[in-house]
Amino acid sequence: MTREDIMRVLSEILQDVADAPAERVDEGAAFTADLELDSLRMVQVVVTAEDRFGVTISDEEAWELRTVADAVTYIQLALESATQEA
Repeated sequence: MTREDIMRVLSEILQDVADAPAERVDEGAAFTADLELDSLRMVQVVVTAEDRFGVTISDEEAWELRTVADAVTYIQLALESATQEA
């Protein structure tokens, strides 16, 4: 899965689960400052992303994800790691 594919799916998640406006969802967007996600919405986004991408994001790691780019990079690395282990 390419970075662009991950970004597309994550954008859909943010729009569907967190009601984030599509025009504000880009890699530079901060979850709290730009997309105005509170902790409950962030948990919903993380859980949905885990389901959609088939990855696990620990609570500690989730709180380190500050921007959309952070999440895309994390998911990309997790998917690459899973592929290498298979």
